[in-house]
Amino acid sequence: MECTVNWLPASGMGFVAETGSGHVLVMDGAPDGGGRNLAPRPMETVLAGTAGCTAYDVVLILKRGRHEVSGCQVKVTSERASTDPKVFTKIHMHFNVTGKDVPEAAVARAIQMSHEKYCSASIMLGKTAEITTSFEIAAAA
Repeated sequence: MECTVNWLPASGMGFVAETGSGHVLVMDGAPDGGGRNLAPRPMETVLAGTAGCTAYDVVLILKRGRHEVSGCQVKVTSERASTDPKVFTKIHMHFNVTGKDVPEAAVARAIQMSHEKYCSASIMLGKTAEITTSFEIAAAA
């Protein structure tokens, strides 16, 4: 995997990342740090990527288990250290899974498998942060 990040000097503290797969991601800083608040902060993209990584796993695991999952949302909250480097110290991921007759045990197992075996991002962040999870299941309409 590779990624190239370019600073956009005219933007203040804006950056454009081009991924190895050819996609573009824009990031910016807060105004108090010279940014213009035009895009997510780099650390927000770390959280978003982690949530995407684990959501991908959970959906894939449930589908492979032949469960009729039709939606998966992950709401992430976090705390960071107060001094540099301001690593994540606590991360909570709340999953909202939608589907038809999806068993609680299957969702719990999918989340556990993601965080213990498959999600590279959450496993890395787990080295500095206490990661907790919770979930709800809603019946598909």
